[in-house]
Amino acid sequence: MTTRVITKSFAVPINFTEFWSGRLGLSLITASLVVLIFVITPFREAAVPGRFVLDLIILVLMILGALAVNQSRFTTASVLVLVLATGALLGVGRLHPSPVFHQIGSILATATLLLYFRIVLLVMFRKGPINWSRIQGGICAYLLLGMAWASAYQVLEQACPGSFQFVTRPRDLDQVVAKLTYYSFSTLTTVGGEVTAISPIARSLTVAEAAVGQLFPAILIGALVSMAMESRAKS
Repeated sequence: MTTRVITKSFAVPINFTEFWSGRLGLSLITASLVVLIFVITPFREAAVPGRFVLDLIILVLMILGALAVNQSRFTTASVLVLVLATGALLGVGRLHPSPVFHQIGSILATATLLLYFRIVLLVMFRKGPINWSRIQGGICAYLLLGMAWASAYQVLEQACPGSFQFVTRPRDLDQVVAKLTYYSFSTLTTVGGEVTAISPIARSLTVAEAAVGQLFPAILIGALVSMAMESRAKS
């Protein structure tokens, strides 16, 4: 008989919760994001296979994460609806390309990634010892920030073409996604690249991402050190 933990939202099997919040769940989502960002997306315009499988894995892990985190019923239901709606619209957009589907899907994807960033932080800062699982959570959250900004850039470029200047103009949506993902992580790490923000909104988003890219690791490390010192003092 499976022991259950009663939260504010749903009754979740304890082994299910431990799977997502423990090393295995965070390892899977981090590995999926790494492959998606550094392997699939850069070569997306070359039709490298595997995007659908990784998107499906990340979608399932998002659903499991929303159920595992202790939050209100309304918040959990909202996250689930948003994740499922995002997956459905992105899937329809791939099967039946349409500017409307792509735009709405990108907006929902941005919101979903930010909400999932919050979920990862909630799991990461649960009570307990400082271990490798928390480090993985920090890496995962950092990658999610880069993906969220890339999606926001895509929304802006689709709504106002010419917001970004490219050395070689993208031929289709796949190239736009690949180039803006590259631009997002170049900005997040303050490396710089071949894409330039032109419009005022694009520049504001770029400055904000660059600032977050510098502040987030410092704040994260400080929080983990503080938790480690507190845990050692209690023990």
